[in-house]
Amino acid sequence: MNLRDDARALSDDLVRLRRSLHRTPEVGLDLPRTQEAVLTELDGLPLELTLGEGLSSITAVLRGAAPGPVVLLRGDMDALPVAERTGLDFAADNGRMHACGHDLHTTMLTGAATLLSAHRDQLAGDVVFMFQPGEEGFDGARHMLAEGLLDAAGRRPDAAYAVHVMSAGLPTGVFGTRGGPALAAADDLRVTVRGAGGHGSMPHRAKDPVQAGCAMVTALQAWITRTFDVFDPVILTVGTFHAGTQQNVIPDTAVFEATVRSFSPAAQARLKDGTVEVCRGIAAAYGVEVDAEFSHLYPVTVNDHTEAEFAAHTVRETLGEERFAPLPRPLHGSEDFSRVLAEIPGAMLTLGAPPVGADPENAPNNHSPRAEFDDTVLADGTALYAELATRRLTRATA
Repeated sequence: MNLRDDARALSDDLVRLRRSLHRTPEVGLDLPRTQEAVLTELDGLPLELTLGEGLSSITAVLRGAAPGPVVLLRGDMDALPVAERTGLDFAADNGRMHACGHDLHTTMLTGAATLLSAHRDQLAGDVVFMFQPGEEGFDGARHMLAEGLLDAAGRRPDAAYAVHVMSAGLPTGVFGTRGGPALAAADDLRVTVRGAGGHGSMPHRAKDPVQAGCAMVTALQAWITRTFDVFDPVILTVGTFHAGTQQNVIPDTAVFEATVRSFSPAAQARLKDGTVEVCRGIAAAYGVEVDAEFSHLYPVTVNDHTEAEFAAHTVRETLGEERFAPLPRPLHGSEDFSRVLAEIPGAMLTLGAPPVGADPENAPNNHSPRAEFDDTVLADGTALYAELATRRLTRATA
C-alpha cells in the first residue's frame, strides 16, 4: 500500500469537502448538516455505520479481510460560536466558525476511511472511525462512550489515535506528540459573592462584594503558587467578573468565573476543595457570603508512551525526519479525547497548519476569529491516519 500517494490523489476532493464544511459550521452536540455531509462522503464504502441517539455522532466500522485487533481513529466535527474574520472566500457568515480546525479533522478522517476501504482486503483486523460532535465544551466523547463507542467492533480497541491541527506554534506539515501528559485537565470555578449594597461614598455602611471578590481573585493566584509544585503546574485564569450598575453604587453581588488547568490527576483533585476554601476564607474575613462551585470538565490527556513513540516513528518513516518535532511539554489546552485515552492506550498528535507565508510563532492561534489553516496538510493528515491504523494492525499481528 502506498497510502501517501493514494491520499495525494484525493487532494482535490479533500479540499472540496473541507471548504464545504467550513462554510456551514455547527456548534454543540447536534450537527445535522455536518453529519449529513459526512454520511454522503461515506456512502458506498464497506462500513458498518451507527448514528448517535443523543447526538449527531457517526461510528463507522471497517472490517478487515482477516480477523485481528481493533484500532480507533477520532475526528471531531463541531465548530465554535465565533464570528469569522478571516476574509476567506469560503468563510462562514452565520456567526459560527471552524476556528479550531475540526473541519480539517473531519475531512482527514473521511479520507482515511476512503483509503482504508480501498485496501480492506489487506487488513487483518478492524478500524473504528469516531466522528464526534461536541468537543468544544460539550463533552461529546463522554456521550459517545456512554452510547457504546468502544463496543462498536464487537471488542474494545487495542489502540486509539487522534490528530489536531494548529494554526500557530508548529510549521506547516510538521507533526508533534509526546508520551505521558499531552494536554491539560480543564475545570471551571464559578463564584458568587453576596454582600450588602450601599452608597459608594459610604463603604463602611455596606458590605462590598466587589472588594471581597477582587481579594479572592488575588488570593487564589497566591494560593496556587504556594500550594503546587512548579514542575506540576496549575493555571487559573479569571475570564469574567461582573458587578454593579453605576460607579457610585456598591452592589449586592459580584460574580466571577475562572478556567483552571492542571497536568496531573493529583493536582486536579486537590484544586476542587482548595479553591472553594480560599473563597470561603476571604468571604469570612470581609463579612460577606459566597457560593463557590468547582466543576470538573475534562481529565488530563495522557498519551501512552509506547503508542506515542510508535506514532512518532510512523511520521518519520512515512513522511520524513523533518516532519516530526517532539513536544517538549504538555499543551495548555484540553481535550475530551482524554476520556478515550483513559480507557484505551493511544496518542494524540498535533499537526502544524499555519497558512502560506505566516510565521508560526505569530500567526493567529486556534479559537481566534482570524485563525486560518493550510489545506495542503489534508493529504498527509489523511495518509497518517491510515498509516497509523494499518501499521498498528500489522504490529499487533506480527
